Amino acid sequence: MNPVHDDRPVALDKAKARLSFGRAADVYDDTAVLQHEIGRRMLERLDTMRITPTRILDIGCGTGVATEALLRRYPKADVFALDFALPMLAHARRRGRWLRRPRCLCADLDHLPLADHSVDLVFANAALQWSADPLQAFAGIARVLRPGGLLLFTSFGPDTLKELRAAWAAVDGRTHVHAFVDMHDYGDMLMHAGLADPVMDVERMTLTYADAMHLMREIKVIGAGNASVDRLRGLVGRQRIGEVCAAYERFRDRDGRLPVSYEVVHGHAWAPHQRRVGDETRIAVDVLRVAR
Repeated sequence: MNPVHDDRPVALDKAKARLSFGRAADVYDDTAVLQHEIGRRMLERLDTMRITPTRILDIGCGTGVATEALLRRYPKADVFALDFALPMLAHARRRGRWLRRPRCLCADLDHLPLADHSVDLVFANAALQWSADPLQAFAGIARVLRPGGLLLFTSFGPDTLKELRAAWAAVDGRTHVHAFVDMHDYGDMLMHAGLADPVMDVERMTLTYADAMHLMREIKVIGAGNASVDRLRGLVGRQRIGEVCAAYERFRDRDGRLPVSYEVVHGHAWAPHQRRVGDETRIAVDVLRVAR
């Protein structure tokens, strides 16, 4: 798991990631405790944001846990739930009430199928790490946001799963853990995408497990396994897994537990009311109408 320190596209096998999350859909909510907790903390951050959205896009919605919370928080808003794994959307589409459910879109966050300036709030919990080109993803988000609209997102930073990375490195030199983008690079990408006033911060969380096999099995169950294009193809033998578990043992703490580190990147930015393109300043027509 090597951190990404620039805005070049990530070598990611989207088909593999999509298939993995699709297979995980039926059991995802039973295991993705960390992802749901991060989503809950994201929702709390909305308490301090001065925004009353009429149209919301939940990117990487998964089974729709956060989607449902957004429906409750903004009862007058249309909420769109987007995910690239269709089985996940089968769960998300049942969220909410009979007369008010999310509108589901099976699509890739790198290629948003929405009109320009059509969304007031983009909410993306633990989704950006599955972008093959984060800069392009941010540019797409900037395109669909209305002037004054808000992007609120989380992702994982390079220190995520660092113990597992070290254990695999002691066994072989292949890529076995997903690559994660550095917080500062995300901040630069937001600026390059034309979004304004970006704010970034990091929250470090540690989960503990009785053994490394439990951790690796849990990562696979929720569909968040390694989807790098240069990953080792095929099944990994029992001997190799046993070597990784043995290498992980050096991290066991005084309580007899194995720690697993997560570097949770929080970010938000706003769609500006006017954008600079070369020597030209572009102002949204809605802003001019309000001014008049």
